[in-house]
Amino acid sequence: MVGVTTALAFTAEQGECRHCGAFVTDEFRRVFGDDHDRAHRCSECDTYARLSRGSAAGCEVEIPDPETSPGRHGGEPA
Repeated sequence: MVGVTTALAFTAEQGECRHCGAFVTDEFRRVFGDDHDRAHRCSECDTYARLSRGSAAGCEVEIPDPETSPGRHGGEPA
């Protein structure tokens, strides 16, 4: 019997957030990323509330983006 090994080519892009370029772990990409294990946002550029609702997978979420809304979590500044 002949064994077949498949290897996935790892690129630097896979280990980076597609939004900010920060390093993201394999586990983060597997849990929060899209169907191809790519992270579109990460904890460096987005909030956990948004990440857990799909922003890391590239989905639009209802919570305001901290980059475009006042205050760290999309609320009014203190």
